[in-house]
Amino acid sequence: MSTAAPPWGRRRRDATERDLSGIADSFRFLLSDLTGVDDGVPPTVPDGVPDALRCEVEDAIAALIAYQGPSYAELYVHRLRRFARRRDVDAALLGLIARELARRMCYEDPIRIAQCRLVTARDGQAMSARHRFRLDELFGALPGKIGRPLLMGCERAGWTHLPVSMRFNARSGAGRLRLRLEASLRRWRLFSARYAAERAWIERWLHMIDRGLTRQPAAALAIAGTAAMVQGTGDGYRRGLSDWHALIDGVVKPVLDGALSVADLAAAITEIAALSRERSPGHVAAVIARIREGANRGA
Repeated sequence: MSTAAPPWGRRRRDATERDLSGIADSFRFLLSDLTGVDDGVPPTVPDGVPDALRCEVEDAIAALIAYQGPSYAELYVHRLRRFARRRDVDAALLGLIARELARRMCYEDPIRIAQCRLVTARDGQAMSARHRFRLDELFGALPGKIGRPLLMGCERAGWTHLPVSMRFNARSGAGRLRLRLEASLRRWRLFSARYAAERAWIERWLHMIDRGLTRQPAAALAIAGTAAMVQGTGDGYRRGLSDWHALIDGVVKPVLDGALSVADLAAAITEIAALSRERSPGHVAAVIARIREGANRGA
């Protein structure tokens, strides 16, 4: 007599195991955030990633471990898995998501630049260079309890946009010591206001891709590509971030909500993203206004 579990029993057990695995992943991310200590097991490439992309994803995982630790890399895998298992996501889209997700999770801050300078110094290429930040970027990289009051003070004084030049010098012993001190702030990065903002941005970007696949599949690749609008530091980073939110709030989200009709959403996104990369002041807002006006006339 067979003792095999009925099919519905196996399905229920499999679903329960997936739920428990997801809860465990979330708890590990939270524990890593709260303690600043990461002794997790390095993650592996998630199921569903094509062979042609596996090396690229493995490199991204290694880069994220160096950037913040194994649990942070696991968060990358967790996010990528959402799309790797979908039948409506082809290799081109998954590859773009994998690359842009890794790049945005390794966002540039003073800690990141110090880490990179130490790596090049160990490779025998000690360098000294200056980087320009805005004052709010520097305070935003500090733990929230320290950085938030400073950010509020900056806003009240009107110093938010004040440029600050920092030297990252790996050529001298004193310079490398300072870099090590700056890089050691990595453990506090997950407490910072900047990290909270970046995490919220990434989740919104992924949500827009997911909604695009459901409502406007032909535009999903273009939506994923909008991540390239947000990069760098200083005013360039802030301008790209502002343009991205303007594009999403003014065009992409209204179209996906059914509140705006645009004949070719992918083309509209591509045009606005190109203007943002050219850093044309006011042009992004003008094109968005033109697209919305044309959609309203055609309604």
